[in-house]
Amino acid sequence: MQGVVWVVLAVLALLLVAVVYGYNRLVFNRARVAEAWSGIDVQLKRRSSLIPNLVGCLKVYMAHERDTLEQLVLQRGAVQAHEGDDPPGRSVAESQLSAGLLRVFALAENYPELKADNGFLDLQRTLSELEEQIQMARRYYNGAVRELNVLIESVPSNLLAQLFGFQCATYFALDDARDALSPKLEF
Repeated sequence: MQGVVWVVLAVLALLLVAVVYGYNRLVFNRARVAEAWSGIDVQLKRRSSLIPNLVGCLKVYMAHERDTLEQLVLQRGAVQAHEGDDPPGRSVAESQLSAGLLRVFALAENYPELKADNGFLDLQRTLSELEEQIQMARRYYNGAVRELNVLIESVPSNLLAQLFGFQCATYFALDDARDALSPKLEF
């Protein structure tokens, strides 16, 4: 009889260890998603902070493109209004800002003196590098989301996820503006 009690206690102890281990894996992956999101957030804020400098530089050369520049400023305002939002809410505003940057740099091709301005070229280069960093941070975030979602949806960790209220995270989609932001070399 005493042997059966020890077996039951051992099984319960193993079950408790499995639950604690599974719960800790879920918590770890949720924290990794939050950390990855903060990496994206930092890069997006850096990009947003460059918009006033870009607009200031462009105003000198593109005076009759006022509507485009105003639209870019409005898109930056929309991005700032969505800071702190979840990835789906933020990605719409960020994609619109990316599209606005694409339009501005496409229009800049029509202004040879602007394309020769070192300040503009530095801003363009910096924005291009930031786009690459945003894409790297996005890939890391989406990888962390994938790992968390797999844990939440696969057996047996899905039972713990339901029990403790873990929710699937949302991927962050963003248009890739790197190519349009890269300086064009013409010979």
